[in-house]
Amino acid sequence: MTNVIIHGCNGKMGHTILDLLKDDEEITVVAGVDTFDEGKNSFPVFSDIRQCDVRGDVVIDFSVAPAVDGLLEYCVKEHTPCVLCTTGLCKEQLTKVEEASKEVAILKSANMSLGINMLMKLLKDAAAILAPAGFDIEIVEKHHRLKVDAPSGTALALGDAVNEALNGEYEYVYDRSERRQQRPKKEIGFSAVRGGTIVGDHDVIFAGADEVITFSHRAYSKAVFGKGAIQAAKFLKGKPAGLYDMSHVIG
Repeated sequence: MTNVIIHGCNGKMGHTILDLLKDDEEITVVAGVDTFDEGKNSFPVFSDIRQCDVRGDVVIDFSVAPAVDGLLEYCVKEHTPCVLCTTGLCKEQLTKVEEASKEVAILKSANMSLGINMLMKLLKDAAAILAPAGFDIEIVEKHHRLKVDAPSGTALALGDAVNEALNGEYEYVYDRSERRQQRPKKEIGFSAVRGGTIVGDHDVIFAGADEVITFSHRAYSKAVFGKGAIQAAKFLKGKPAGLYDMSHVIG
């Protein structure tokens, strides 16, 4: 049995995880953390994780960037592993994540979906074959109208997976509107679409002479991210200090 603390328990993803865990016999939620306490939870809820006096095996975090500093402080102090799902961290916070991982196990991934992380593995193989054969690489991502960052962290992670297989030789291009020249061979172009309630669509396009190969992933609900986080929590329990990602979970 894995005892879990949900950091951001009353947010949208917190509710999603709690719904998924109703039928999971391998995990018990022992505490939650949220600035807003609905008073409906069957476990104690604290406004700040540093106030939490309930021990857990793992913290699952879907909160906001300003809360991550306190989260890392708590996890190091209590030696509690953390599945860190909050995005939009600044460079200073990313440095703190790396420092904390020297003391406690932390799993951080740009996207918690098992499908996206499997796609990253496939892209490395595809890029190693197709790029040397002259295929151009483009990434198109689509998200709901409320998303403020572009391109998405997932799109960048997909680009990183491709570039890793190409020895980091490719340049990332986000805007061609001011450029009047042919497309260089060694670039990865990113395009972002924002509209409606799109949960998350990603297409990685390999465009060659007379043929196009497209790798696509569609998220139809936020549940895919919750399922991945739950799998990650089960994996992280009892792990030694270190910085992990979803590639460790899927093997």
